[in-house]
Amino acid sequence: MRPGDRGYPAALAALSVPPRLDGVGALATTGPAIAIVGSRAASAAAMATAHALARHAVGRGRVVVSGGALGIDTAAHRGALAGAGVTVVVLGTGLDVAYPDRNGGLFTDVVAGGGAVVSMFGRGAPPKRWHFVARNTVIAALAEVVLVVAAEARSGSLHTAAAARRLGRRLAAVPGTAGTDDLIATGAAAVIDAATLDQVFAGATPRLPRRALDGSEAALVAALPALPDRAVRSPAALAAALGLRFAAALAMLGELERAGWVEAVADGYRRRDDA
Repeated sequence: MRPGDRGYPAALAALSVPPRLDGVGALATTGPAIAIVGSRAASAAAMATAHALARHAVGRGRVVVSGGALGIDTAAHRGALAGAGVTVVVLGTGLDVAYPDRNGGLFTDVVAGGGAVVSMFGRGAPPKRWHFVARNTVIAALAEVVLVVAAEARSGSLHTAAAARRLGRRLAAVPGTAGTDDLIATGAAAVIDAATLDQVFAGATPRLPRRALDGSEAALVAALPALPDRAVRSPAALAAALGLRFAAALAMLGELERAGWVEAVADGYRRRDDA
């Protein structure tokens, strides 16, 4: 399927370099879609969360898009199928290369359930790291919402999150892992259950409750300008004003950013407008 062909997804045609898609099944992304992605080495609890949220999403009329990998991707596809919904697998290999090979049965079930398995790569293309980075942009482009369920600091699913932000997709994450906590700290919606996922579908950005501050943290937050003031303060200026060592101020700012109290901008930090 090429850009301009009948049925080619408009979301992909809008990319600067629209991919040619090889596929089997029905690429049913004319309705609203959610991409659910995450770590291959996810915990059983995280995979159960992905399964449950995918099942809930298809019950809300969403198509579930993911990458067909082990871990969170597999749980998301299986959750969509368990909810009698439609799911789309975007491979990082050629269409005739089942990767991982143990998911061959899953790919068959996806097509039988009315979904599709697609690839931007030619037949016989092997699994290569850059293939997966490239296909992550396709996953993000096909979705209105991108949800990262579990991701460590170097997880490949963070490439999908970065693509979502570049493409203007709504980004959400499940807290509890280093990568997802950082996404939430930098503006992603926090999804903790089906109800908060519904809020994201409705256009809201649910946040996590913020923990209480100790004395030094409260003083640092109070020393920062807040919106609508566009001024910022650098870590060095904050350290000098509060009598802190630079390294201590920087570490505290990082922790406060993850906790949702401050935000980093180009030249320093400022207080969150809802702080």
